[in-house]
Amino acid sequence: MHRTLLNTPGPWLLAAFIGITFLGGCKKERDVAVPLVPVDITINLNLPEYNALQVTGGWAYVIGGSEGLIVYRVSPDQFSALDRHCTYQGADQCRVTVDDSQVIARDTMCCHSAFLLQDGSVTQGPAALGLKRYNTTFNGTTLRIFN
Repeated sequence: MHRTLLNTPGPWLLAAFIGITFLGGCKKERDVAVPLVPVDITINLNLPEYNALQVTGGWAYVIGGSEGLIVYRVSPDQFSALDRHCTYQGADQCRVTVDDSQVIARDTMCCHSAFLLQDGSVTQGPAALGLKRYNTTFNGTTLRIFN
């Protein structure tokens, strides 16, 4: 019987499989997803505590999610609702805050990562996963945040 190299798994194939498995395993330990928490919040933007959300680029902290939410007004009718729970070593429950730039949320005490308020994407590591985003709908006055 004729055997070709393609039909015979060699030691190199086993080594490659083990290497990929271990590399993937290390990454998963560090980047832990934010806990799934039911979110269904409705806020009236005419209330004084949400005045900052009246304009594009405005933001506000809102109670909810795993470590609280940051709501950011992306455009006149689009909002970003992000969980404040840093995605790097999620078990540590690090919480991001909006920095002086007013466009970046970062944690300087625990996870040392930074994220864009517009979409939660990572701007500075060690986090590799962006902040958890929640769905939003807006009717001109009322903003609904949900998952």
